[in-house]
Amino acid sequence: MKAVPAGLALTAVVTGILSLFFGTPALVPALVFGGIATAIEAAATIFRGRAESGSFEVFVRGWAAGFGLRLLGVALMTAAIVARRDLFPPLPTAFGFLGVTIPLLFMEIRLAR
Repeated sequence: MKAVPAGLALTAVVTGILSLFFGTPALVPALVFGGIATAIEAAATIFRGRAESGSFEVFVRGWAAGFGLRLLGVALMTAAIVARRDLFPPLPTAFGFLGVTIPLLFMEIRLAR
């Protein structure tokens, strides 16, 4: 599973970049949502792997599960921003999540070929 080491490395890089621009308040959101994005992508990769060996219906179910997990990540990010804006400022939180999710998504598409 290549998503986990890549996700952890991306989380470290994104956290470093965000801490340069936003300071120490960006550390917690970048680490938390980088980790969430890594876990989501690892689970989506598992669903994709199961779907590759089946019929089109199985593929669509795997794709929908991955899509749903990513949508859940966006909902968690929004809920964290609304509930604890002092701990999860909007820009560092969004960049922490999307800065890990998007590269991992492109990596997954590339590996699926």
